[in-house]
Amino acid sequence: DSPWSPWWVVGVHETREGLNLAKVTKDDVVYDLGSGDGRIPIIAAREFGVRGVGIEIDYIRHLTAWLKVRLYNLKDRVTLKRGNFFDYDISEATVVFVYLVPRVLEKLKPKLFRELAKNTKIISYRYKFEIREKDKLRLVRSDKKNQIYLYQIL
Repeated sequence: DSPWSPWWVVGVHETREGLNLAKVTKDDVVYDLGSGDGRIPIIAAREFGVRGVGIEIDYIRHLTAWLKVRLYNLKDRVTLKRGNFFDYDISEATVVFVYLVPRVLEKLKPKLFRELAKNTKIISYRYKFEIREKDKLRLVRSDKKNQIYLYQIL
């Protein structure tokens, strides 16, 4: 339970399972907060036909994602932003994918509640949100085998 989020990669299988659990459709806009090499928005765009947005603070990981987007010819469906995801407006997202430690998930909640529309889905890999009575968040379903938790903004 570190106060920072190390760079851990969500596997391709877990990415697909998370997007399937959220029942992502071509009408969705999938944001990945801390997108690393761009794997999640790229898979979302290539396999689910959605528009993907990745936000990554690390220059090398952002550059790697940028190169992969061009390699796969996805410039029209994947947008990459470099910086701290707390500094970006994420209000257009219909699905948000996160792999963040519990302290960062807790810190992220006010931003999610402030910026995301009702019924926006949040996929969390490995770690669960702590839900309090006042929170505008509910656990919709989970895939315990793959450690994927699907939440929805109330």
